Parts: sequence; structure tokens; C-alpha cells
Amino acid sequence: MANDIKDTLHTAGAAAVVGLLPARPRLLALGEPTHGEDALLRLRNELFRELVEKEGYRTIAIETDCVKGLAVDEYVASGTGDGLDDVTGGGGLHDVAGGGALDDVMEHGFSHGWGAHAANRELVCWMREFNDGRPASERLRFAGFDGPLEITGAASPRQALTALHGYLAAHVDADLLPCTAATLDALTGADEGWTDPDAMTDPARSVGRSAEACELRLLADELTALLDAHEPRLRATPPPDDWDHARLYGRTATGLLRYHHAMADTSPARMTRLCALRDLMMAGNLLALADRGPVLVHAHNAHLQREKSTMRMWQGTVEWWSAGALAAARLGADYAFVPTALGTIRHRGVDTPPPDTVEGLLYARTEDRCVVDARGLATALATAPPAPRVSPWFGYAPFDPAHLPGCDGLVFVKDVPRG
Repeated sequence: MANDIKDTLHTAGAAAVVGLLPARPRLLALGEPTHGEDALLRLRNELFRELVEKEGYRTIAIETDCVKGLAVDEYVASGTGDGLDDVTGGGGLHDVAGGGALDDVMEHGFSHGWGAHAANRELVCWMREFNDGRPASERLRFAGFDGPLEITGAASPRQALTALHGYLAAHVDADLLPCTAATLDALTGADEGWTDPDAMTDPARSVGRSAEACELRLLADELTALLDAHEPRLRATPPPDDWDHARLYGRTATGLLRYHHAMADTSPARMTRLCALRDLMMAGNLLALADRGPVLVHAHNAHLQREKSTMRMWQGTVEWWSAGALAAARLGADYAFVPTALGTIRHRGVDTPPPDTVEGLLYARTEDRCVVDARGLATALATAPPAPRVSPWFGYAPFDPAHLPGCDGLVFVKDVPRG
């Protein structure tokens, strides 16, 4: 068995990943088993850079707010942060000297605190450098594909609804609009009601099923239907990014209102619904990105795997279909998933893996990191299936050995250093 396992290991790099795939997929997803480790993010940067330069990928999407990400995309395209007007309501960044534009984009263009990570800053800087002097058709694009959601709650729908209404008001007859911008503003009310963090654990604190929220859901549906009904003309109206942004605002508005409605649910299925709705928003964004060309995706393994995802929460264990599973169902062979597994994160209390786990078997046979033929490894281990690993730290999800046949490859990192 040892020889068989060794035959599935390849030198870490984009060439090894591509060598495991029958053809270039439209969505190539790289997962990670924990968040916030710069060593894993720098490995992502290295692989993505090679895939951009050698395989022609031109969009990089990561697990961050899709609306805030528009500012990052503007920055990597032009070196300015005009997109921050939409995120912060400010007056743009043309008056910011030196590195101020980059600093503001990193602060305001990311959710989940991702902008504070040095490796994410390095990614943005490299994308900007890559684009410098290139024609628009060859430039790299950045995208967030998560909704405007945090573990502690969800954003107000005001921004997405207002932007969608503003786009339609500028391009269709006023008589076709289902309401005015003032009506949307009045129905939305104070944003604090939507963003109350206590609503995540207490459905009674959510405004998602108020009369105003229900009216907003109806109006959001009518606005997105109006957008779709005029697609032939609107899609052809320059600049093309305006159409893509309008569709993004439509998906975000309807998704947020659906999510807030579920936050007010008092049934035992509440958290299952919320997890599923978040990944449904993610999948919608990924499929929209894939429509415009090949995409490199980075997120937690649980958001990208083909199998059902599970998480233990205060209400018990929840199960849902991930964004990757939903995208794979639609794209088939045009979706590829390469998760990352790891040996140790000693500064988090994750020490040498047991030898009978996937991580333990790989740990004993690698010097640093490698790319693994996941399906070949599954075959090699068929007569002696490995045991699941148990993590002593809640922030790390060990690789499930039952998922090997559903992976197009596996990146293994032996030791994750601090910092």
C-alpha cells in the first residue's frame, strides 16, 4: 500500500493540479480547511498566479462580500478605488495620495476581516501589477462571491435595492418601475434593525418577516423581473460591467431578503435554511462569473465540496448543499474541486495527525507539501479505509476520507507555521 500511495503524490504546483484534470474547467475551486492562515493564502496566491499565467484564467473569486468586492475589482483594473463610493457612500479615492487607495480598498473592499491579512494584500497588489498596461480584454478581474453576510448576521438590503432601482430608473421608462426610490427607503427603515447581531440566535429580534420586509421582497422580485425582461437591450448597452453589476445587485437584494426572512424562522430547521441560503447566494454568484469566462475560486472546503456539508451549531448538526455542489450540478465537468488538507497547525493545538488518517498517511510520506491524485489515493486505500481525523480546535475541519472520490485532486500541506 505504501508504494501505491507514493505513486499518487506529485510536486506541489499548478502543473500537477492541471495534470489531474481532463480539460480546463470553467470553475476551478481550491478549498482550505481553516481560515486566516497566511501560509495557506500564500500557497493559494502561488497556485493562482501560475494558473493565470499558464492556463489563461482571468477571474479570481474568493469568499468575501460580493458587493464590497466591486471596489477591489475596480482597483486591480485601474489602480483607483472608485467602487468604494458604492460600498461606503464616500466621494471616491482620487484625493487619496500614495498608498491610500490600496489601504482603503483593503479596509472597505473585504468582509470577514480578510483585508487585514498580508497574503490578501499581496494578492491584490500582484493582480494590479499584472493588469498594468494590459488591454481590458486581458486584465485580471477580482470578485467576492459570498453574500453580504457575517457569522453574526446579515447586511441591510438597502444598498442592493437602491443600486438596482437606480440602474433601472436610468434605463427603462419610469412607468414600468414598481415603486420609487423613496418608497424603498421608507420600507427599509433603519439599517440597525436589519443588522442586529442578536437576531442570529434570537428569531424574535429579526425584522425579516415584518410587513415592510414582506413588501420589500415583493418589490425586489418585481425589480429583478423588470431587469430580466429588458435583458436584450440592457446587456447590449455599454459599459458591459453595468449590466453585470445590476444582476449582482438583483441577486443580492433578493438573496438578503430571503435570508432575513429565514432569520425570523422559529422552527428547528432554521439554521439548516440559513446555511443553505448562504451557499445558494454563493452559487448564483459563481455561475454568473463562469458565464463570462474561466474562474479560479478560493473558499473553505465546506463551501466548495460536491458532497453535503455539515456543521455542528448550538441547535445541533446541520446539513446543506454547498455552493460547489450546486455549481457542479449545473456545470458538470466544467467544475473542478481541489481541497487542501494539512498535517499540523501547532500554534492552534493541531499536532501530528494519527497515522491511520488521510492526513497521517500523507504526513509520513511527504517532506513539505504536495499535490495528490485524490481518486488514485482512494483506490490505493480501498482495502484499508482511513479513519476520520478529529480536530482539537473548532476552527479547523479535518478532511473527510469519504470525500476522496469526489475530489479532482488534493493539496496537502505538512506543517502550517504561525504568521
